[in-house]
Amino acid sequence: MSPSTPPALTPPASTSSADALQPTTARAVARWAVSFVGFPLGGLAAVLATGPVDGAPAALAGGLLTGAVLGVAQGLALRLDRRSLLRWVTATAAGLAVGLTAGASAVGFGTSLGDLAVQGAVSGLAVGAAQSSVLFRPVRPLALVWPVWLAAVWALGWVVTTSVGVQVEDQFTVFGAAGAVTVTLLTAVLPVRLARSANLFAEKSI
Repeated sequence: MSPSTPPALTPPASTSSADALQPTTARAVARWAVSFVGFPLGGLAAVLATGPVDGAPAALAGGLLTGAVLGVAQGLALRLDRRSLLRWVTATAAGLAVGLTAGASAVGFGTSLGDLAVQGAVSGLAVGAAQSSVLFRPVRPLALVWPVWLAAVWALGWVVTTSVGVQVEDQFTVFGAAGAVTVTLLTAVLPVRLARSANLFAEKSI
């Protein structure tokens, strides 16, 4: 050990990097799993504040509110600092406002399975594109594919929600709890990748 290296920064000889990473990754995934509540809470807030998504103004306002609630839930789960949290919330809110307006308008504000899948894909693509601007520096490879991945899983979220019998005719801003759980689990790669990046940075700093 060099004189300039504090003893506290030296990892125990019996602990491998993989062993140290496992609990960190597990905690990150567990926190992310809880963030699914941002979808139904955001959708509920929009129902109460802006009503059904039956026109562009309602889609824009509802998407902005839902995205803000979702962004807070996800940002807290990712344990972002204050500045990054603000950027994440802003990106998610703006992305969903634009995506929901474009997606819902593209299908004439319809609520068939196909309509909602398209609406979800467009919404997810826009949210993913906005969030990738925040992700690009820490996890550049993931940021590049994040919009396409969110487009696919958000479309699936609406398919799941419709399939379990939720009254989608009420024109919600986002899918229900079943779809939210599905989407959250399928996007758990994000906290895992961020945890690994943080661990790698810590190792380089030792």
